[in-house]
Amino acid sequence: MAVLDDIKETIGLRSDHTTGGAASRGSSLLPGRGTLLGFALPLGLVALWQVASATGFADPQLLPAPGEVLGEIVALWQSGDLVEHIAVTMGRVAGGFLWGAVAATVLGILTGTSTWARQFLDPTIQALKAVPSLAWVPLFILWFGIFEDSKLMLIAVGVFFPVYLNLMTAIRDVDRKLIELARVNGLSRWQTVRWVLLPATLPAYVTGLRGGLALGWMFVVAAELMGASEGLGFLMIDGQMTGRPAIIIGALILFAIAGQITDKLLWLATRKPLAWQDTLDSLEGGRNNA
Repeated sequence: MAVLDDIKETIGLRSDHTTGGAASRGSSLLPGRGTLLGFALPLGLVALWQVASATGFADPQLLPAPGEVLGEIVALWQSGDLVEHIAVTMGRVAGGFLWGAVAATVLGILTGTSTWARQFLDPTIQALKAVPSLAWVPLFILWFGIFEDSKLMLIAVGVFFPVYLNLMTAIRDVDRKLIELARVNGLSRWQTVRWVLLPATLPAYVTGLRGGLALGWMFVVAAELMGASEGLGFLMIDGQMTGRPAIIIGALILFAIAGQITDKLLWLATRKPLAWQDTLDSLEGGRNNA
């Protein structure tokens, strides 16, 4: 159908765009200058940290040396406790992310496509977005106890808002001319969703998912304050209570690494559906890995 070709051309889904975008993006999967440059700042900070510890500039009771932190992590690994703590925390993040993303997707589509639903639901959702994460803790403990349900609910709350807001806004920002073009040329509702709404909203939706995942890692710390006996958040509290700053810093580093790995996995998982985009990111990705 000619109208589908027109719409694909407008939103960048023609085969020539797909081929070029995929080719330029495919090369960025290989390690390149951009990937190596990303390690420069962390390695530099570790070097400064080591110098500060070796010269006595940093109080070892407040900021232990990198070797001491690494020693604590290795000891936990050898005892088998580290794997268990990481697995528990990742399971909580995964569960909370799933529940929050599903709820946000359903409500985002509903409020994005229905004026009545947006006017009815969106003001309340936007108001709840301003509630601090720790403010939910006593309520969830009262409702769900101190077990896993309350932890998953708190993480889901953190994931929900960026996914919802990005999806709802992306649907509302779809070019009106594309919708009118689809209607005038007799596209069915499914064809309109498939060729107009989905490609137009997917980039913002993926951004929302990545933002929600990052908040999920932030909220899991608050969740593991609620009577947890396992997890990286528990390690931090245990380090605080026993006066072991190396454990606290080690847990922070593990949070950062785990968050980066899961974000990278999500990014890789969504590259193929977004390969049609002919963007500056794909251009720079190709150059950085040349």
